[in-house]
Amino acid sequence: MDLIIRLGNKRKIMSKKKKEIGIHERYTKDPEQAADLLWGDATRNRRGFLKKSFLTALGVALGGNMVFANNFPKELIPAGLAHTADPFSLPGKHPGLVILNDRPINAETPPHLLDDKITPGDKLFVRNNGLVPENINLKTWTLTIEGESANSKKTYSLAELKSKFKTHTYQLTLECGGNGRKEFSPPAKGNQWSTGAVGCPTWTGVRLKDVLNDVGIKSNAVYIGYYGKDTHLSGDPSKEVISRGVPISKAMEDESLIAWAMNGEAIPLLNGYPLRLVFGGWPASCSGKWLHKIVVRDQVHDGKKMKGQSYRVPCKPVAPGAKVEDKDMCIIESMPVKSLLTFPKTGATIKLGQELPIRGHAWVGEGAIKEVYYSIDFGTTWLPCALEAPVNRLAWQHFSAKVRFPEIGYYEVWAKAVDSQGRSQPMLLPGWNPRGYLNNACHRIAIKVQ
Repeated sequence: MDLIIRLGNKRKIMSKKKKEIGIHERYTKDPEQAADLLWGDATRNRRGFLKKSFLTALGVALGGNMVFANNFPKELIPAGLAHTADPFSLPGKHPGLVILNDRPINAETPPHLLDDKITPGDKLFVRNNGLVPENINLKTWTLTIEGESANSKKTYSLAELKSKFKTHTYQLTLECGGNGRKEFSPPAKGNQWSTGAVGCPTWTGVRLKDVLNDVGIKSNAVYIGYYGKDTHLSGDPSKEVISRGVPISKAMEDESLIAWAMNGEAIPLLNGYPLRLVFGGWPASCSGKWLHKIVVRDQVHDGKKMKGQSYRVPCKPVAPGAKVEDKDMCIIESMPVKSLLTFPKTGATIKLGQELPIRGHAWVGEGAIKEVYYSIDFGTTWLPCALEAPVNRLAWQHFSAKVRFPEIGYYEVWAKAVDSQGRSQPMLLPGWNPRGYLNNACHRIAIKVQ
């Protein structure tokens, strides 16, 4: 089956059994309906021409603008997609990523593709709020630092950042605050992430604190906020896409970076090329992409998606489905303890008596992972895994074990991490919240023993 397509953040192609199917399968079964779904009225303006937003999304899929697109017969699949298994894969990304949304682009990585100890760039999830900037010029790209709590306003070119300040490299875990949202019931609004909105590449750049100290920050500095060069979905350059930030204490940590490289290469375009912030252990929305301005604030930053219920959870536990007032919501800071089984792929089949190696990663927003356990009896008993130390603070840690099963049948392997403060993953979904943030329930995979 080919890659599932969701256009405009809506599930467009479904079978009678509500099973999502891809474009090739739909064209085989009902080409007229498939053409209407792909090229229908929702993609055209009043004159019948394809809308610019749709052409942009299609251009990403094709790897370039579709010249004469308005002359293209809607009954056909573009030839550039017609003979591929994954017609709407993302440029520079592994074809196995699951695309949740094409506008803005959001895609997650299945657990078995996250088995690398250092996440490759093509396997790092994509969480964008606006449209990727175009015509990036490294020679003219600048970063400006200013704000009411900055002693001065300074602008740096990329070359100046690289030459003036000491370069640092850290492996840092980035995870979307909504990772695991699809498990919440009642359902929560937003991208329905499963478990793959996380990764841990190495990042190279300069420490944010070194740049802030060069500018000079006042004693009343409370927060920093960022601004990127991505474009609002409306196309209006005056509208903010997202502008979040972190307290000054987080900004001044050694591992808080202004980064230009991932795994020794330029950051992938979809992940923030040519410059971005990286704050390991906090929601990835704090780590602004396509960075061109940082403001030093004397109050909690009030940019786009800092207010209301964005990236906030109830300050006190609430009942599932409860309505929570904005004043009763608190900003998410450090991410909770979590783990992910990356080998084997769920659904694996082995023979009775065969030993099964398992492995994965565990992480937490502050501190370190102390222990990881696995269970094959749905959490009734737990056995320890071997656990490696992190390569540096805020990097995930790798665990492994060898598992034996007592008889033939269906099993689930569950993983549970415990951090240095004694906080453990819950076996099932943790406290409900309106936006479906911070799901750190135990990850599990299916195993069949024959």
